[in-house]
Amino acid sequence: MDLVPALEEPLRQPLKSVLGPATAKVMAEHLGLLTVGDLLHHYPRRYEERGQLTHLADLPMDEHVTVVAQVADARLHTFASAKAPRGKGQRLEVTITDGSGRLQLVFFGAGVHKPHKELLPGTRAMFAGKVSVFNRRLQLAHPAYELLRGDPEESVETWAGALIPIYPATAKLESWKIGKAIQTVLPTAREAVEPLPESLREGRGLVPLPEALLKIHRPQTKADIEDARSRLKWDEAFVLQVALARRRHADAQLPAVPRRPAPDGLLTAFDARLPFTLTDGQQRVSREIFDDLATDHPMHRLLQGEVGSGKTMVALRAMLAVVDAGGQAAMLAPTEVLAQQHHRSIVEMMGELAEGGMLGGAEQATKVVLLTGSMGAAARRHALLDLTTGEAGIVIGTHALIEDKVQFHDLGLVVVDEQHRFGVEQRDALRGKGKQPPHLLVMTATPIPRTVAMTVFGDLETSVLDQLPAGRSPIASHVVPAADKPHFLSRAWERVREEVENGHQAYVVCPRIGDEEDDPKKSAKKRSPEDEAEKRPPLAVLDVADQLTKGPLKGLRVEVLHGRMHPDDKDAVMRRFAAGETHVLVATTVIEVGVNVPNATAMVIMDADRFGVSQLHQLRGRVGRGSAPGLCLLVTEMPEASPARQRLGAVASTLDGFELSRIDLEQRREGDVLGQAQSGARTSLKVLAVIEDEEIIAEAREEATAVVAADPELSRLPALRTALDALLDEEREQYLEKG
Repeated sequence: MDLVPALEEPLRQPLKSVLGPATAKVMAEHLGLLTVGDLLHHYPRRYEERGQLTHLADLPMDEHVTVVAQVADARLHTFASAKAPRGKGQRLEVTITDGSGRLQLVFFGAGVHKPHKELLPGTRAMFAGKVSVFNRRLQLAHPAYELLRGDPEESVETWAGALIPIYPATAKLESWKIGKAIQTVLPTAREAVEPLPESLREGRGLVPLPEALLKIHRPQTKADIEDARSRLKWDEAFVLQVALARRRHADAQLPAVPRRPAPDGLLTAFDARLPFTLTDGQQRVSREIFDDLATDHPMHRLLQGEVGSGKTMVALRAMLAVVDAGGQAAMLAPTEVLAQQHHRSIVEMMGELAEGGMLGGAEQATKVVLLTGSMGAAARRHALLDLTTGEAGIVIGTHALIEDKVQFHDLGLVVVDEQHRFGVEQRDALRGKGKQPPHLLVMTATPIPRTVAMTVFGDLETSVLDQLPAGRSPIASHVVPAADKPHFLSRAWERVREEVENGHQAYVVCPRIGDEEDDPKKSAKKRSPEDEAEKRPPLAVLDVADQLTKGPLKGLRVEVLHGRMHPDDKDAVMRRFAAGETHVLVATTVIEVGVNVPNATAMVIMDADRFGVSQLHQLRGRVGRGSAPGLCLLVTEMPEASPARQRLGAVASTLDGFELSRIDLEQRREGDVLGQAQSGARTSLKVLAVIEDEEIIAEAREEATAVVAADPELSRLPALRTALDALLDEEREQYLEKG
């Protein structure tokens, strides 16, 4: 994509040339801010009115906070200590207030002299420090502070009403130091280049960018803050959507071989074999996919559907259509267990249609091969030969499919299962395997709210499967509070026994394998702060399986499955479980996606609070896949009032994955969602909230699509090009280039 040169942007100058090398170094190391523009786009997290303290009840423990308040009282205590045995140790206790609450500040030793002189009753200041508890009271120990010396003429009301920006800060860089640095570079904001097309900005009544930057950092009124945020949200949404629209536009220029299925071919024969009719949703989505496959530029489609909505069936029919049209189709799975599972179920669904070139194979049949990293040399050679000659119409595998050695006869379609575990580079490498770029279908069972789909997967068209196929059973979910009510856990194991006695099977999921804890140094590193606080490592597959076979599930056939087992052993365990020979499978999240055993009706998730909302929803989708109702028990030791327990309550209360993904997003920060999906590139979203700002994102996408259609190179909009360059640091540019 050759582009017109961007406008020279005054905001691009390095911070060290403006603030000096020492401050610039701290800014770069602790906040990742390198240029004047970076600093101007480091917006206040919130604004304090002077004389207004963050409500004390809201002060978060162990976090750095900045508060604005008045000194109510200051007392110097002298005491004896090991260092000062003659009673010369000194402690200064200062009480500050905002009129609604009080907070204690403590200074010790040599650190008391300056605050003792400066923090006199009546003094107003900003204080920053880490919140801790002493004698059951909140306190800040040795906080940094900045005296607020209002103009002596200024009335108390004016002084108290002024808005003070509070910036995202670190221990090394207090909010007011960032504020002072911004004060230095703020005049440059007047030279900020305007990225939004004039017509768009005026049509929506948005303030110019220089004005928005001045207002966000130095607001006179709350209305100033609103004006600035509205404008800056549009910048973020629009520039990102332009980047994605250019990606879609470039893809549409690529050539691809149209793939129209032959009449009365493999697809027709397959449909005739199906013992059920497709849901309306499956038929609608299949039509969207077949229309895309028939065009002469590559399909880029995201297929999202609830756990168990029949995505694999839709993907398989697309693959058969491409084989009918003389091409080959590859399906990529994130794990070997899943690749083997897909291979088994596809061969089963196709029957003699998967036996191309074999005795007993149907006339239209093709060959379906499996290719994974751990296959034996002979089997692998055979599979590679089938791909090169075109004998195999369908290949299913892990990212081993992308290796240089793998050559296709004519790759027409790539289906990627669970793209969020699959790197952009890998997707790109597979694209290069076709004579022309192959069509691409990305599947995910993690429901993605519409706005996130537009933001993260904005280069893909989206299809949604929202109906469950007939014959699916409801799943009952319950939280089991093991700490408060241990008898509930005993009852959970009884329920598992009951399911097995009724001829069914069960999963028990644990967050950890167990054999990695031999080395205490390693194990200490892996623990989360919650574990350290509880001194309780996460429950492990090997330990739990051992306890269950000796205790509550004694006499049942219990097996384990985890990622560190040899692939052949994993496959053997899954086969035995699928065949009903094993009653209970104790596993890690390797079973999270795609594992399909309709006879498994119960799942017990141990330490459920250690899993994310989407992950719990995925895991739960492994039960209730047959005609018998499913049961999912979420076991936790977390107290009732904790956020973790509330999260589990939300999962137990709804089976709607889209609702859960909204809850998940609200609990995590936007950047996590975008950051993970954007292959590690740092998120550019600072004021845009993906869930709340749905309308802005949708409108920005429309505007961006129109702008790019009219001027793909943005030659008439050099300022927008500049903004695009700033957004797309190299890493991100690569992400969007590869799509």
